[in-house]
Amino acid sequence: MKKQVLSIVAILAFAVTGAFAQTTWKVDKGHSNVKFAVTHMVVSEVEGAFKMFDGSLVASKADLSDAVVNFSVDINSVNTDSERRDGHLKSDDFFNAEKFPQMKFSSTSMKPLGGNKYALTGDLTIRDVTKTVTFDVTFGGQINTQNGGAKAGFKAKTTIDRLAFGLKWDRALETGSLVVGKDVDVTILIEMDKVVAK
Repeated sequence: MKKQVLSIVAILAFAVTGAFAQTTWKVDKGHSNVKFAVTHMVVSEVEGAFKMFDGSLVASKADLSDAVVNFSVDINSVNTDSERRDGHLKSDDFFNAEKFPQMKFSSTSMKPLGGNKYALTGDLTIRDVTKTVTFDVTFGGQINTQNGGAKAGFKAKTTIDRLAFGLKWDRALETGSLVVGKDVDVTILIEMDKVVAK
């Protein structure tokens, strides 16, 4: 009986310790950005950004190997410094923002690669298409703030095939190359705040 009681106490202690070890981080939107770049007319690149987004990271291990990352982007916040181009991107030729107003990412693994490098893999949903993508992540580190909180920084990069996600506009040049390239480089610079339990 005594052994059973001790076992129950040990299990409860482990559960409580695990619960407190779990840490949640939320995106600091004022110090983060989501950018993309795509070739135009073969010889140049056009850049753009999404101004509205949100995300979180939850982990209990110091090396972040068990991190769960969720991120969403408001498609209607796209900005390429051209209202006409932004309107085209929101149309059914590309994102169809009216029907699919959000782009979402949900991680399935975050693999430490040594140093401050990680491979973040997960499901990316654009329009009604979900595909597995991997981001190359650089962890900038963590710092304590004067108000008793903490901040962490990350840089994540990947390249996606827009045609595979239904961003289908594909007018060709006389040479056969696309006016807008199919490969889109995505760069996410994120500053996160540690969520302090109240």
